[in-house]
Amino acid sequence: MILIGQYDSPFVRRVAIALRLYGFNFQHRPWSTFGDAELIAAYNPLRRVPTLVLDNGETLIESAMILDYLDELAGPEKALIAARGPQRRQCLKSCALATGLADKAVSLLYERVLRKDHPSQIWVERCEAQIGAVLDALEKERAAIASPFWFGTRIGHADVAVACALRFTGEAHAGVFDDVRHPALADHASRCEAMQVFREFVQPLIPPKG
Repeated sequence: MILIGQYDSPFVRRVAIALRLYGFNFQHRPWSTFGDAELIAAYNPLRRVPTLVLDNGETLIESAMILDYLDELAGPEKALIAARGPQRRQCLKSCALATGLADKAVSLLYERVLRKDHPSQIWVERCEAQIGAVLDALEKERAAIASPFWFGTRIGHADVAVACALRFTGEAHAGVFDDVRHPALADHASRCEAMQVFREFVQPLIPPKG
């Protein structure tokens, strides 16, 4: 398998960590959606990452789709999410909040960088409100959990998604993710980032130039 995309993307990083946790071998193409868009276009007409090229040539083009495939490949006993029931739905909800957080953090970054002379104040305020509300919701959720990870003693998709989103948000928007306001999330992020698999797949964020 070939994973396309840079690890400063919380979505690419999330997939890379899942691949390693599952023990799947893969090659990496650190292509940028800005500088290497045409290279990506040969595999994904949306020119987006992550893109995963399977050994048979099939291409998966969205992180949730990629992870769904990896879960199926790993099997229900090893999957990083429950196969069914309330725990699966809760995990999917937590992941949706985390990926939504990351998506809004990306949108806000692009607005401020690519339209730095005339950013839309309405859009900026909307993104900031969404980011703040999701951080508060995830903080409340994580603070109510006593176990090391979201669903017990074993790391899962929710843990990875939240940690990757938090790192990106913190790097992209200084002061938005506040350790004092969000202590449970800060503790969660520290626990995850200390793991070897997180240290293996990390790349400092360098904002795109307008």
